[in-house]
Amino acid sequence: MRILLVEDDASQADSLQLILKSESIDVERAGSGATAIEMARLYDYALVILDLMLPDMDGHTVLRRIRDARVTTPVLILTGLNELDHKVRGLGSGADDYLTKPFAKDELVARIHAIVRRSQGHAESAVNVGRLTVRLGDQVAEIDGEPVKLTGKEFGVLELLALRRGQTVSKNQFLNHLYGGMDEPDLKIIDVFVCKLRQKIARHTGGTHYIITEWGRGYALREDAKEAT
Repeated sequence: MRILLVEDDASQADSLQLILKSESIDVERAGSGATAIEMARLYDYALVILDLMLPDMDGHTVLRRIRDARVTTPVLILTGLNELDHKVRGLGSGADDYLTKPFAKDELVARIHAIVRRSQGHAESAVNVGRLTVRLGDQVAEIDGEPVKLTGKEFGVLELLALRRGQTVSKNQFLNHLYGGMDEPDLKIIDVFVCKLRQKIARHTGGTHYIITEWGRGYALREDAKEAT
């Protein structure tokens, strides 16, 4: 997952980036409103985390201009301003959620994942593909209600496939999701994870693994993937 962090305080931005990278979230940063607007227009992010106190304009203006540019990327306002009118203005201008500082790490991460799930059409924290159920909140995969034992990295691969069900996910996107840009191994490790994941799912289904190869592009989670390879 790649997000845009809009925060002009370098020390706070560094702290947030470390927190998010520890959760395999890739972070790009903008230190001003103008830069944030340009980056949000040009690049595809899963989420924008927006501070309201910026050097060139307030966060409400940034949010309004992002929405005026028809950018639909979800926005989480993260600020030390806890007055009710700021929250009302932010949500009314198109923010998807509002969190005040100080905050608990677990709450921030949970809100990020909840917002991204909703934006991708997964209001519930479970994705179903055939007999396979991926419970994103609990980090559990099930076949016909029975759990499939997966390693953390294997579930991370399945999680990203589930969040983008039916869409092709590149190996670089998997690496960003699993390692967040830190000590990333060779791309071939993704093939290893996918192979093991297919084998474990197929073992429970009698041959169906739901993961198809898009040659030269990556992998996708679809109900018509039948052969265990």
